[in-house]
Amino acid sequence: MEQLLAGLRAAGEPTRLRLLALLAHSELTVTELTQILRQSQPRVSRHLKLLCEAGLLERFREGSWVFYRLAGSGPVAELADLLSGLIPQEDLVIARDLERLEAVRAARAEKAAAYFRANAEEWDRIRSLYVPEDKVEQAMLQLGGAGAIELVADLGTGTGRMLELFGPKAKAGLGIDLSPEMLALARAQLEQRSLQHCSVRQGDLYDLPMQDETVDLVTLHMVLHYLDDPAASVAEAARVLKPGGRLLIADFAPHELDFLRESHAHRRLGFAEDEVNEWLADAGLDVAETRVLPPEGGEDAKLTVLIWVAGKRGEPARRAAAKVEFEGVK
Repeated sequence: MEQLLAGLRAAGEPTRLRLLALLAHSELTVTELTQILRQSQPRVSRHLKLLCEAGLLERFREGSWVFYRLAGSGPVAELADLLSGLIPQEDLVIARDLERLEAVRAARAEKAAAYFRANAEEWDRIRSLYVPEDKVEQAMLQLGGAGAIELVADLGTGTGRMLELFGPKAKAGLGIDLSPEMLALARAQLEQRSLQHCSVRQGDLYDLPMQDETVDLVTLHMVLHYLDDPAASVAEAARVLKPGGRLLIADFAPHELDFLRESHAHRRLGFAEDEVNEWLADAGLDVAETRVLPPEGGEDAKLTVLIWVAGKRGEPARRAAAKVEFEGVK
């Protein structure tokens, strides 16, 4: 009762209701909120502090920036969602706030798009070396299972593509990446596709900001070859995976394209199947399947993609994967 009353008291003020209405649509920084509300930063920060203390909002740091969003968990998270839904969108003050929000989001999206344009040529060159990305994504979707997902976590999320892929069938999605530029791009992509239930965070793949055994589906899509210690990231992914959940790893088989190391910061030139199998076993996971996607596209295509499906040791991941294969054939 005390937590509920504290949440109601915190929300019972016009500016704080405006904040709840805005943060139901997008996660925003203090600077962005001051632009929208046309109030001073100290005043906005004070209101945000009260809402966070009441459990209605979540606060997280990304480099020198601090983002806010509606609480996704906790005893009053449902209240935050309920209150934001009751705020009349046609109210003149709220309507103006939402117009300014769209302007802020458009500026954010353009900045992210500029970063993408600056790097698109290099990314396209790498993609031309292996099977078309849509085939990799199709395999990932199939191997991820046919049922609904409570929480999907994409580690090393980059542009957030895996969240776009699995977000429509997930109740919630979380992407983790160290790069502020990539997180800005992912955030813009998710907003454009109206995936407000998916979010991204700056974080370390060796020390994930998640509790043990809380994630239904964990994805590591073209990430391990960038890491100094890929085995440690696999172990950390296994830590957060629920019993009965799935870990999907997509990466390159061993190759000899040294320019990827020199020009694109690849730490490893692919991975042998047995090597990743050993990491998974050490992390307490059983491999349900390994799918091989050979390169396509002519003489320059030299990279084979491997996809591993794994689950907690002793869990029915192998049977679940077999069911997906059967359904795919059917």
